[in-house]
Amino acid sequence: MKHKLLAMAIASACFGTCAVANAATAPAPAAQQQDSQQSTGNDQSADANAKSARDKKDKAKQMQAVQVNGFISSIENATALKKNASTIVEAISAEQVGKLPGVSIADALGRLPGLAVQTVDGRPQVLTIHGLGPDFSTALVNGGQQVSTNNNRDVAFDQYPSSWFDNVVVHMSPQADLIGQGLAGTVDMHTIRPLEKNGMEAAVNAKYIWNSMSELAPGKGVSNKGRNLNGVWVDQFLNHTLGVTLGVDLEDNPSQIQHQAPWGYPTDNNGNLVVGGSKNYGITDSLKRNGVLATVQWQPNEFYTGTVDLTYDNYKETQQAKGMELPLWWGGAPLASATPVNGFDASGVYTGVSPVIRNDYNSTSARVYNFNWDNKFTINENWSVDVDANYSRATRKDVDLESYSGFGFNKSGPTDTIGFNELGNGLLYVNPSLDNTQGVMLTDPQGWGGGSDVVQAGFINAPRTVDYLANVRLSVERSFASGPFSSLEFGVSNSRRNKTYNIDQAFLTLGGGTISGGNAITSAPIQGGSSCDPLSFMGIGPQICYNPFALIDNGSLVNVPTFGSNTGTPPNWRTHENVFTPYFQFNIDTNLGGVSLRGNFGMQVQHTAQSATGERVAPGSAITGTGFDLIPVRGSTSYTRYLPSANLIFGFTDNDDLRVSAARTLSRPRMDQMNPSLGISGNINHLPNTDPNQAYFSASGGNAKLQPTMADNFNVSYEHYFSGPLTGGYQCNSADQKNSDLCRSGGGGGYFSVSGYFIGLHDYINPSSSYLYNFAPFMPFLLKPAQVAQLGTTYGIMTSPTNDGRGYVKGLQGTLNLPFNLLTPVLDGFGTILSVNRTKSSLVYPGNATPITVPGLSKWVANGTIYYQHNGFEARISDSYRSSFLGEVSGISATRIEQTLKGGSTYDAQVSYTFESGRFKGLTLIATGANLSNKIFTTFQNNDPRQVQTWERYGRTYSIGASYKFQ
Repeated sequence: MKHKLLAMAIASACFGTCAVANAATAPAPAAQQQDSQQSTGNDQSADANAKSARDKKDKAKQMQAVQVNGFISSIENATALKKNASTIVEAISAEQVGKLPGVSIADALGRLPGLAVQTVDGRPQVLTIHGLGPDFSTALVNGGQQVSTNNNRDVAFDQYPSSWFDNVVVHMSPQADLIGQGLAGTVDMHTIRPLEKNGMEAAVNAKYIWNSMSELAPGKGVSNKGRNLNGVWVDQFLNHTLGVTLGVDLEDNPSQIQHQAPWGYPTDNNGNLVVGGSKNYGITDSLKRNGVLATVQWQPNEFYTGTVDLTYDNYKETQQAKGMELPLWWGGAPLASATPVNGFDASGVYTGVSPVIRNDYNSTSARVYNFNWDNKFTINENWSVDVDANYSRATRKDVDLESYSGFGFNKSGPTDTIGFNELGNGLLYVNPSLDNTQGVMLTDPQGWGGGSDVVQAGFINAPRTVDYLANVRLSVERSFASGPFSSLEFGVSNSRRNKTYNIDQAFLTLGGGTISGGNAITSAPIQGGSSCDPLSFMGIGPQICYNPFALIDNGSLVNVPTFGSNTGTPPNWRTHENVFTPYFQFNIDTNLGGVSLRGNFGMQVQHTAQSATGERVAPGSAITGTGFDLIPVRGSTSYTRYLPSANLIFGFTDNDDLRVSAARTLSRPRMDQMNPSLGISGNINHLPNTDPNQAYFSASGGNAKLQPTMADNFNVSYEHYFSGPLTGGYQCNSADQKNSDLCRSGGGGGYFSVSGYFIGLHDYINPSSSYLYNFAPFMPFLLKPAQVAQLGTTYGIMTSPTNDGRGYVKGLQGTLNLPFNLLTPVLDGFGTILSVNRTKSSLVYPGNATPITVPGLSKWVANGTIYYQHNGFEARISDSYRSSFLGEVSGISATRIEQTLKGGSTYDAQVSYTFESGRFKGLTLIATGANLSNKIFTTFQNNDPRQVQTWERYGRTYSIGASYKFQ
C-alpha cells in the first residue's frame, strides 16, 4: 500500500496546483562548457582575427551555456548545444555537476527525439536511433570509441555512471572529422573539462532505492533494496593553468523480475495452437558498480592544452532465479481438454506432467577501462594541431548455472495435473496439483542428459569476453580570417581492435558413470533446502529452494565437461580489425544574401583489414563421444570505403534554421557473425535423399569475409527557436554573447522542429543466408560404411551470414520544447517537451521477395515530459512510448536471438526541493519513481501477440535521496 501511495504522491506533485508567482533568482556567473572532443580548433591564438575565425567554428561544437542548476537550465543548455551544432544533433545536459536528468544515462538518452531504449532485466540498457538497433550506432567518451562488454559491438549504456558526464551529444548526421561514427548515429559522452569552469565546483549525491515487489528469489548477492552514492569535485590551480576533475560512483541497484518463457506453440490433435511448455522464474537481480573518473587538464600558455582522462568501471550483476519448467505438449504430457478461441487453445488441462524444479544462478562480472590523452597545439594565428590517443578495454566473465530437481528420474516419479489459462496480458496462469516442497530430489526429471549418456541434474555456461580498442589520431586545422570557409581540417586516424569470446560448458551430474554403463547415480537428496514462493504470480504454490553452489561444494553435484557446444556451432572465436582513416573537412561560415550559411563538407576514407579465428569439426570425426576433434579455422578480408558527408545550415532569421545533411555511413559486421567456425549435422532420415535441400548433411557457421552494411543517409530538419526570458535567471558574459546563438537571441525560449530522414541500406547483412556446400571431406561423419553406400548426395545446405540484403528506413519526426511562460506569464515555471517519431522500413533478402521490418525498429516512438520549477521546487513526469518492434534478447548459451517485443508506455516521475538560502543552501532533496505504469515486457512470434515467447514484469522502482552542491 505504501508503494501505491508514493506513486500517487509523485504523480500528483507533478500535476498538482503549484504557485505561479516566480521569485527572482540571483544571476550566476557564466561558465563556458565542454569543448567537443571532435573539435580541433584552439581558442588560445595570439592573433585576435584568427581566434575569431576559430570561434565561428567552435560555436557549432561547444555548449555555450551558463552555469547549470535545475531541470530548466538543463533544458536551456541542451537547447543551446543543439542550436549551435554544425550537424543535426540531440543533446542532454547535466542539471548540476554530477547529475544528469533521468533515472540513468540510458533512460535520459531514451527520451530524446528519434531515440528509444530497450529494457534488459528491468533497466534501460541499449539504444536505437531512427529505429535501427544498437549494432548500427556507436558510443564515444570524450571522442574515444567505446568497446562493448557484450559479445558483440553494441554498448550497454547502463555500464556508465551518469554522474560522470557534463553533457551527451547524439549526432543524428555525421561529419568527416567525427571518427568512430555509426551508421544511424553516434553517442558522444563528455566529461567535465576543469579549465572550462570558473572556479571550484563539487557535489555529492546519495539515494536509497527499493522495488515495489517483494524479494522473489532470496540468496547470496541479491536484495530488494539498494543505494547509489557518487561525488564529483572540480578545481583549478597554478593561476588557472592546471585543472583537475575527480569522481567516484558507488551503486547497488536492485530489480525483481517475474519471468515466463513459453517453449512454443505446436498444433494439437484438432489443429489448434497450444502452449508446448514453459520456463518460469521469480528472479531477484542486483547490479553492483564501482566507478572512478579522473581528468587532468594543463594549459601552461596559449600555445598548448593537454588533457588526460581516465575512467574505470567495475560492476557485477547477480541473479538468483528460482522457479520451474513445465514440459507440456513437447514434454510428452497428454492434453486432456482444451477450449480453443480462433484457432488457439486459450485454456485447458494437461495430465502426466513431470515438472523440473529450477534453482539457478546467473552472474556477470565486468571491468571497463578508458584512457584518453589529448594534446592541442597552436602553431600560429593560422595553424593548429591536435594529437589524440585513446584506449578502451572491457573484460567480462559470466556464470550461468542451472540446477534441476523433481519427483523422479526421467519421468519415473509422481506426475502433475496442470490446468492452464492464457490471460489477456499474455501470462500463462496455471493450477498444479502437486506439492512441490515434498518428495523432491536432485535428479534429471525429463531425462535431458540421455543423449549424452549422463544424468543431467544441471548445466553450466561460463562465457568470457575480452575487447580492447586502441586509436591514435593526428589532425591539423588551417583557419581563415575571411572568405566562405572558417577553416580546413585534415588528418588521419588509425585504430586496432581485438575481441575474444570463449565459453566453457559442463553438465552437472550426481556422480558415478554413464547411463549405458549402468553406474550412473540417478537421484540424490537435497541438503539444506527450504521453502520459497517465487511463482505465486502465475498460480504455483511454494517449492523447494536451495543454494546449488553448496551442493557443488559438498559433492552432491559434479561437473562433467560437455563433448561439444549445445549451440550447434563451435562458439569460441577471436576477431581483429585494423582501420586506417584519413579525412578532410571544410567548415563553412558565410552569407548568401540575407541568409547565413554554416556547416561543413568533407570525406573519410576507411581502409579496414579484418581477420577472425574459430573452430570446426575435423573431417572424419564425430561430433559426440571420445572421437570429437576440433581444429582451428581462420578467415580474413580487407576493404576500402569512401564516406563523403555534407551538413548545411541555412539561417533565415536568428531563430529559424534549415538543416540539410547527406552522407554515406557504414556499420561493421557483428562480431559473432564474423566467427568462421563451422558446425555440421546429419539427419539419418534423409540419408538416401539426392535433393541437397533435403540431404543428410547440413551446416551452419559464420563468415570472416563479411563486409559492412552500407547506408546513404539523408536528413533535413527545420528548427524554430522561441525567444523568451531566461527562466533560470542567468546572464551571459561577453564570450557567450559573441559565440552563443542562445545568448544572442535572448535565450530561455524553447523550440519547435520537424525533420525527415531516409536511410538507404545496401550490402545489408543477411544473418541466415543459405547456399550449396560440398560435404565430401566429411563423408565418414557419423556414418558407418554401409550408410556411406546409401548416401544420396555429398551436397547439402550451408547457412551463414552474407552481404546480400537491401532496404531502407524512412521517417518523420516532430518536437516541441515549450516553456509555458511564452504563452502567459501566469504559467512561468511550467513547460513541456513533446516528441513523436513515425518510421517505416523495408528489408529484402534474395530468394524472399516479401519485405520484412528492419530489426529494432518501432513504427511509432513518442516521448512526453511535463515539468514545473519555482523557488527551488521541481516536479516532472515523463512518458516514453514505443510500438512493437523486432529486438534482440539473450538465448541459449548467451547467444543473441531476435524476437518481436511488444510496445507500450513507461512512466517516470520526480519531485525535488533545493534550499536556495540559509543554512542548507545547496542541498536538494529528491524523490523518484520509475516504471510507475508497471509495464509488462513481452515478446511474441509470428505477428501473433497470443504466441508469447517472453513475459516479464519488473515492478515499480522508487528512490529517495539528497544532493549537496558545495557553494
